[in-house]
Amino acid sequence: MPSIPGHPALTEFGTTIFATMTQLALEKDAVNLGQGFPDTDGPREVLDAAVEAIRSGRNQYPPGPGVPELRDAVAAHQERFYGLRVDPAREVLVTVGATEAIAAVVLALVRPGDEVVTFEPYYDSYAATIALAGGVRRTSLLRFPDFRVDEASLRAAFSERTRLVLLNTPHNPTGKVFSREELELVAALAREHDAWVVTDEVYEHLTFDGRPHVPMASLPGMAERTLAISSGGKTFATTGWKVGWVTGAAEAVAAVRGVKQYLTFVGSGPFQPAIAVGLGLPDAVFTGLATSMAGKRDRLVAGLRAAGFAVPVPEGGYFVLADAAPLGVVDAETFCLELPDRAGVVGVPASAFHDDLEASRSLVRFAFCKRDEVLDEACRRLEALRAG
Repeated sequence: MPSIPGHPALTEFGTTIFATMTQLALEKDAVNLGQGFPDTDGPREVLDAAVEAIRSGRNQYPPGPGVPELRDAVAAHQERFYGLRVDPAREVLVTVGATEAIAAVVLALVRPGDEVVTFEPYYDSYAATIALAGGVRRTSLLRFPDFRVDEASLRAAFSERTRLVLLNTPHNPTGKVFSREELELVAALAREHDAWVVTDEVYEHLTFDGRPHVPMASLPGMAERTLAISSGGKTFATTGWKVGWVTGAAEAVAAVRGVKQYLTFVGSGPFQPAIAVGLGLPDAVFTGLATSMAGKRDRLVAGLRAAGFAVPVPEGGYFVLADAAPLGVVDAETFCLELPDRAGVVGVPASAFHDDLEASRSLVRFAFCKRDEVLDEACRRLEALRAG
């Protein structure tokens, strides 16, 4: 039979570390803090709306740009929370999760040889998608433990070939929430180099300790050169529904739609109206979700510190990035592969998100979007590391 080669652009990537670690968790009956999905369901109103949509027959192809009530809800959400006005008919596109949105945007905007600036560590699909588009990845390092933006490094990542900046805030895996000052620096460089800014804002409603999420599109002069991506999965604990969206200038959204139609065409039909219901829930629901997640963060941070890890406190999201060096670890990947046997817990080596392996050599990402009793059990098991 003919050979079956992989796509040459993806040669360096292989199987995702998440699949590897999840399989280990199953084989070893370990507590899985590796993959970022909640183990409880989201608001009842959202779940009931999905059931009603299924029962009322909304089970066929939805419209290509997304069902009207979700596009309307996204537009209303942007104005309600951030004062941003977008046209739901022309400036909102519904996607099969944020991952498809990222792929469609990058494939629409990036041509072979174009450079894409992103911060490191980065969500793993960024690098793969840039490679598929024929782009060149340029990174600026967010260094443990404070993850401050290094202005000199960021400036050096830009060039006359920069096509876009791919920015994630709140940030996976560091838990960093970019400040307005940091965003203004990114915006200034994007304007200077006439680049697009693509923002991955899926954790926008999961910021902690009163720290605000500032959308790039809300900064002066940035709405016309920003494509913002978000989804309902993280906010409403419905990650399996895969309902995301892109907002931005109509011409850019149309270009993204032109790519998206050949990826999935459409998807998540009955879940789209359910997420529309979620976006319209009272403010107290959103603040309650963030407060609950902050409590889980505190629970895991305390447990990891008790087990001997060095741990900065995340400002948002689902994850904590912990340094295992105080436990004598010099290779986080080996440590994570051994951890299910040593402690019955699964984490992900931060090298999966890095080009600079030296900067990540002893760093491990753990997810805290789990039930309290699951986090407590993981922390109890991890205490064995300090004893051993």
